[in-house]
Amino acid sequence: MTSLPTPHCLCPPLAAPILAGLLATALIGSGPAQGNVRTSDIVIRGGSIYDGSSNKSFVGDVAVSGDRIVYVGPSGRNPFKGKRVVDARGMIVAPGFIDPHTHAETFLTGKDATTRLNLPWMMQGVTTIFTGVDGRGPPGGKADVGGLFTSIERDKFGMNAAAYVGFGAVRRAVIGDDARSPTPDELRKMKSMVAAGMCEGALGLSTGLFYAPQSFSTTAEVIEVAKEAAKRGGIYDTHQRDESSYTIGVVNSTKEAIQIGRSAGMPVHFAHFKALGVDVHGKAPELIATVEKARASGVDVTADQYPWEASGSGLEASLLPRWAVDGGRAAMLKRLDDPAQLARVRTEMAENLRRRGGPDSLLLTARNQAWTGKRLGEIAKAWAVEPIDAALRIIRASEDGGSVVSFNMAESDIKLLMKQPWVMTSSDGSQGHPRMYATFPRKYAKYVLQEKTISLAQFINSSSGRIADRFKLDRRGHLRAGYFADVVVFDPKLYRPKADYLNPERLTEGVRALLVNGSVAIDDGKPTGTAAGRPLRRVPKAGTCS
Repeated sequence: MTSLPTPHCLCPPLAAPILAGLLATALIGSGPAQGNVRTSDIVIRGGSIYDGSSNKSFVGDVAVSGDRIVYVGPSGRNPFKGKRVVDARGMIVAPGFIDPHTHAETFLTGKDATTRLNLPWMMQGVTTIFTGVDGRGPPGGKADVGGLFTSIERDKFGMNAAAYVGFGAVRRAVIGDDARSPTPDELRKMKSMVAAGMCEGALGLSTGLFYAPQSFSTTAEVIEVAKEAAKRGGIYDTHQRDESSYTIGVVNSTKEAIQIGRSAGMPVHFAHFKALGVDVHGKAPELIATVEKARASGVDVTADQYPWEASGSGLEASLLPRWAVDGGRAAMLKRLDDPAQLARVRTEMAENLRRRGGPDSLLLTARNQAWTGKRLGEIAKAWAVEPIDAALRIIRASEDGGSVVSFNMAESDIKLLMKQPWVMTSSDGSQGHPRMYATFPRKYAKYVLQEKTISLAQFINSSSGRIADRFKLDRRGHLRAGYFADVVVFDPKLYRPKADYLNPERLTEGVRALLVNGSVAIDDGKPTGTAAGRPLRRVPKAGTCS
């Protein structure tokens, strides 16, 4: 990209160091009086600036010194010249995106520096992720929040990371995989572990009550454990017990989560809020009304959502009844070898497959298997067996339960939920699903440009400022002087998802530049190899940690 000298150029001479391509010497607009000029490290000049609120954009500059933003405003009033200048004419300039629900464990704990850049998210313009979701806790299924943060500081990570202490990780560590309630002593141990995680900087308590062994817990048990997070200012984040019609139904499940927050005395946040399966399509208005009623009564309730009609899970979680997995995988396999129990399992699996939309609604996504990239119905025909038998064969062969992409949501529900001012963007990014690589550009391309469901300002707000404000991320999520310099510059014509359901691991294109804490992570559309992410520790309430 060539420089464009003008009579009032505030750019460094052409011989000065510049970032290849994108960080070119250029001027848009007239500058201030020469005596007022100061030097910053980077000036992003002449872009359409969306500041992370729902406000409309304006054309102007963002100046960065060190890890902070020092100016956001019109180019003509910018008192800074940059040692480096990003020519952002025709580009969108926004806060780096924040993903409040990810499964980025592989990248967080990667053995090599390139893996730890977290490129699937970075190339979408994401600068902060949350981990420890669905009750799993930090990578490895442990409750060690402090250990995760220490590893990020030691080994370097491509973006900022916040974490939950996981109810499932805690319960498994104390009780195992058994379908029973904790003893009083076990409950005390669980509460102690949650308290420790909160004092190490966790955002709050995450649960995945749909998944065994968390599904074996009672509402009262969850409330008691959640109170330890509440005491320390934490949030209750949940993959709720039923997003469909498996057990108590999605509406009653939503009410249960709200009850947990109300009884524990803490805010409630629904992960990947949805109406999953043919029995509950069209339930979005009732779900919204349930949340609005709770909010009106004083319960602080929000949600996040991914912009895909298909969820990601495993055949085991999607089809097997929960009683069949009591005690873990070995116990499950033993039940499947018992003809009487297998007959009952098959009957309940058939009902679960129906509510999911049938065998052709499940796309098998495990890597390097005979069934990879095929629908369950398709592989059943190839094997000349019933779909349930094909599923059981895959479950038996898969330690991870047999990953699937499940097409089970209605567009009308997705759009209605997306429009709510308390709903945020998330990916739920996991292997085998394109949401890991393409959630933010898909929401932009499909629901902003194509469908016009929301505006560009709403997309950016729901992907940055709204999340930072909800989770009280210190000086993040907005383009404001004094805030940390997490900034994305993307081309509105080229920012598109490249990944799809059959090719889920294609990196997004269209992000021209990305700053993480003021360091350039993407330059001219390519990663620089810089890992400038930081652990985002939540400060617990004063006096609640020894």
